[in-house]
Amino acid sequence: MALAVPTRKPPTGAAAGAPVFAVDGLWKVFGPRPDRVPADPELAGLTPAELRERTGCTAAVRDVGFDVRKGEVFVVMGLSGSGKSTLVRCLTRLIEPTAGTIAIDGEDVRAMDKAALRSLRRHRAAMVFQHFGLLPHRTVLDNVAYGLEIQGVGRAERRARAAEFVAKVGLEGMEQRRPGQLSGGQRQRVGLARALAVDPEVLLFDEPFSALDPLIRRDMQEEVVRLHREEGRTMVFITHDLSEALKLGDRIALMRDGRIVQLGTPEEIVGSPADDYVREFVRDVPREQVMTVRSAMRPLSSADHAGTGPALAPGATVAEAIEVVARSGEAARVMDEGRCLGVVDHECLLGVVAGTERPGETV
Repeated sequence: MALAVPTRKPPTGAAAGAPVFAVDGLWKVFGPRPDRVPADPELAGLTPAELRERTGCTAAVRDVGFDVRKGEVFVVMGLSGSGKSTLVRCLTRLIEPTAGTIAIDGEDVRAMDKAALRSLRRHRAAMVFQHFGLLPHRTVLDNVAYGLEIQGVGRAERRARAAEFVAKVGLEGMEQRRPGQLSGGQRQRVGLARALAVDPEVLLFDEPFSALDPLIRRDMQEEVVRLHREEGRTMVFITHDLSEALKLGDRIALMRDGRIVQLGTPEEIVGSPADDYVREFVRDVPREQVMTVRSAMRPLSSADHAGTGPALAPGATVAEAIEVVARSGEAARVMDEGRCLGVVDHECLLGVVAGTERPGETV
């Protein structure tokens, strides 16, 4: 599996940890009298098959809780039927939850009336779907401007803003084309521009690239990485593809049978799988492309030439560090804002690759 995982710097400061979405005890049950399932510990503890046999119900989301922090890309990953798409639709009540709490910036989403929900979906949380949902009779520019039109923005202003985002997603010069004249990747870029144009606080992606061929899919992943780097917008991204999750996610929630079985950074999930299911999921991931030097470094010793070795950021991948150490022939310093956190050499880097490393010191 070839991965291109961007170098990550851990979020810092109070704002980095401020939740945009806060979810607790969330359930979505389909079937007769769904409310009884989360309310009854015995029913809540049944396996999916047992629950269907006993009640005729399916629990698509089971007692899920998490926070989405401001400015992060939060990925929800799982196989088909794991509950991930139902979960993201519950966040804005496109699907009504059965039980639990959802808050956006501290405001109770489940208590919102119809007008507040419309405002939430139009202004604060924009959805990008797998199926583009473009209006076939409208041009690219008018499709991108559609959300602004719904918001009541004047024609001149909305077309100017739409043109800005058409250019931002790389479609400049195609403003007057119609969806039928575009490739799948171009149509998805229109959908992305339309979501961005309304300036939402958070973008919700529901497997947006799964219908695209691999090369176009990779280009769109790079586009999301670029836009996030430039704008720092909060994103919730749903996918069944592990490499996509590792490439895009600051944190990943891995779902199975409606539950989150592990929530952590790509490095935590690959380096410390929570159970055999997660371990099997990440078995073929090249560890050196996900693990960072923060997990591989050892303390600086008197034998190290402290001031002469090459410098690496804590978020540099082990693969990057192996190349630097091999090229220089000496241990590399792990530096953060002028402070040496530790060093990495061939031995500790190869230990990470083999999965035999000692846990790195928490910094």
